[in-house]
Amino acid sequence: MLKQFSELGINNELQKGLIDLEISKPTEIQEKVIPIALNNSEDIVALAKTGTGKTAAFGLPLLQLIDTDNSNIQAVILAPTRELGQQIASNLEAYAKFCPSISIATICGGIPIKPQIERLKKPTQIVVATPGRLADLVKREAINIKNISYFILDEADEMVSALKEGLDSIIKEIPKKRRTLLFTATMPGSIRQMVNNYMSKNVVQIEADMATMGHQGINHKYVVVEPIEKLEVLLHFLNSKSGKRGIIFCKTKAAVNKLAKKLAINKFSSGALHGSLTQGIRDRIMDQFREGHIDTLVATDLAARGIDVKDLAYVVNYHLPDTYDAYVHRSGRTARAGASGLSLSIIQKEEEQDITDFERELDIRFETFKKADAKSIEENNALVWANKIFKTKPNRSVDEDFKAQIKTIFHHLTKDELVDKILANYLANTKNTSSETTKNKRK
Repeated sequence: MLKQFSELGINNELQKGLIDLEISKPTEIQEKVIPIALNNSEDIVALAKTGTGKTAAFGLPLLQLIDTDNSNIQAVILAPTRELGQQIASNLEAYAKFCPSISIATICGGIPIKPQIERLKKPTQIVVATPGRLADLVKREAINIKNISYFILDEADEMVSALKEGLDSIIKEIPKKRRTLLFTATMPGSIRQMVNNYMSKNVVQIEADMATMGHQGINHKYVVVEPIEKLEVLLHFLNSKSGKRGIIFCKTKAAVNKLAKKLAINKFSSGALHGSLTQGIRDRIMDQFREGHIDTLVATDLAARGIDVKDLAYVVNYHLPDTYDAYVHRSGRTARAGASGLSLSIIQKEEEQDITDFERELDIRFETFKKADAKSIEENNALVWANKIFKTKPNRSVDEDFKAQIKTIFHHLTKDELVDKILANYLANTKNTSSETTKNKRK
């Protein structure tokens, strides 16, 4: 049975912040980590899936342990992406709403460095950072992390490969006598190596109920398609989820751009998210997604880290990920905070063995997703075509006399008659196009 935050040792000021956020019950990872973080001095390795409340698990005890009489940097929190860093800082500030003496700075890449240097000249007790930007600031001697007491790694499994150089340089700067809290959704060999190299021998290992918590509420499905029908099957699925939000994952930036362009051409409410976009564009797209102005994000794995948007109905693996860990992170974007969600993989015949491997390694079960039949695909294509017409903006540069001639041709038709004729024309053209494609294949 879950305890109250007061029973875990969280003080009144932080409890007020939680009440303001309508958070009343701790999650399992919070219940396990918070008392140890508050009352013990050992390093902690916490294994928990995405969406289980890891930020509060380390954030609440950290805020309580900060010495408010000391205006120097006491804690560094590292995150793999700016989006996740901003999210962590925002959550900490919300928890600490009634603790005005605690000062938190966010220093992440992708935005100008000078304002961050100026910010660090002010009293700061907690720094939330991405490894590359923090390493840069250390090199410039714009920040002093030589005396920190707490070092927290969130989503650590995302920082031991591409971000390892920055991470290693930071660890060289911080004191050996510090407390390290490492949070990860998966435990690959590289994380175990990091624990052995950089954490104390008496590290406390904590694990949430991985058998249920990590995959609870996620319905894992796959559909086998021919390469030529992959996009049509996706469009049919998206139309079936109209008005609901989700993320489509692709392996590469080029694939993200290509698919996002196809969705835009077909007038789907979508946006692209990958590392090569400027931070301003990424922020704008994320704001539109969070506020519900766009329904679908097409993203790479790393770009999607830190996306914590409630009520994501689905994720789609347009390309299967290369690693089991990546699948865990992808599917964990949906079914957050007790909600349910769908993780759909659109695969080709030769990839079915990969599904079997994912089931075995992750101890999950995939169900087959019923592929739309030819008639449903045809009808959906027609709906996509009609929606494109509906969302097409009028061309104001068309000559008025020419427009009048067009209107004269349709003048005597009712609305229903016009729709019937346009639809008949579309279907005839579609049939002709299909016949030509079949002939070319035979040749």
